[in-house]
Formats: sequence, structure tokens, C-alpha cells
Amino acid sequence: MTSKWSQEWRDARWLNPPARSWQDGSDLLVEAVAGSDFWRTTAYGFVHDSGHALLVAFPDMAAAEVCFVLDYTEQFDQAGLLVRADEETWIKAGVEVSDGLPQLGAVVTDKVSDWSVAPVPAWHGREVTVRASRSGNALTVRARVDSEPWQLVRVAPLPERSAFEVGAFCCGPLRSGLVVRFRGAVLTAADESLHPE
Repeated sequence: MTSKWSQEWRDARWLNPPARSWQDGSDLLVEAVAGSDFWRTTAYGFVHDSGHALLVAFPDMAAAEVCFVLDYTEQFDQAGLLVRADEETWIKAGVEVSDGLPQLGAVVTDKVSDWSVAPVPAWHGREVTVRASRSGNALTVRARVDSEPWQLVRVAPLPERSAFEVGAFCCGPLRSGLVVRFRGAVLTAADESLHPE
């Protein structure tokens, strides 16, 4: 999905506008504010709701894909896809640098956050796509690098409510100057099944 933005993102809104954002051809570059993050309570004892996300409505039986270049290297630098109902109910998935390595993972938050990760050092410098598929009470998250096969990241519960938003996000919890190059974002039909046939 290189350099592809579906029509919906022309009317997207910023949750917590970044330090700056600008176009480079069809790519969107986003510079994060120092200290920006999404997290609620667990283990760290703080609540952060200051990450940057460019959001559109996310209807049931739809899927969203966000594509970005994984070229950041500092601790807790992160980018990917955010699904959000409100400040206490959201899921972020993407690649975050932790303990010196890029880690593919997801944070599922329902009043408090959890976190699951797996190292993907071979993904550095390449194009990552994160896909979230909404189907009733479930969100299925997959990811891939370049045109390699999709990997299942998480199947997470969604509360029974209709108003969700989805979009590209990035955070720079420990520094200023993080710039993420987003290559595109699309809305499409939800996955037909959890497992490939």
C-alpha cells in the first residue's frame, strides 16, 4: 500500500496535534512532541493520553491499514495504528523500540493498559503495515513488513459500543525530534475469518 491514502483521511482529525506535520510527495511526515505517549496506570503508575493520532470513524465490519517506515531507534519511539473509543478505551498496535530493539506489539486498554511485544530487528529500515479488522466484539490485529505475509499480533475484545475511531499514531515518550514517515492509510472490508483457509 505504498503512498496510498483513502478518501476518508482527507477529513481526518488530530487527537493531540503533533509538533508539526507536512507532506513529502504523498507521504505524511509527523514530528512528535517530547513526552507524548498513550498509557494507563499498569506497572508505571502514570496516565498519559498525549500521543498524536490522525483519526477517522471506524465502523463495524471494517478494517484499517496504516503504513510507515521503521527508521527510528531511540527508547520507546513508536508508531502504528490506534483504535479509540475514549481516553480509557483504546488499542494501539505497531512497532516500539524497547531495550535497544524494535518490538512488534499491542497495548489493549480498558481503564488500565496491558502490553505484549515480540522483537523484529530485521524490520528496521523497512516499510511496516499494521492492519486492524473490526468484527462485532473483536478486533484482530495483523502486521507485515514490505510485502511479506501477514503475522497475527493480537485478537482483542472490543466493548459493545458503536463509536470508534482509527488512524495513524506516533509517540516520542523520552525525546523531542522523532519524525515518522507515514506512507498511507486505508479503510477497507473486515477480514472474513480469523485464520487463513
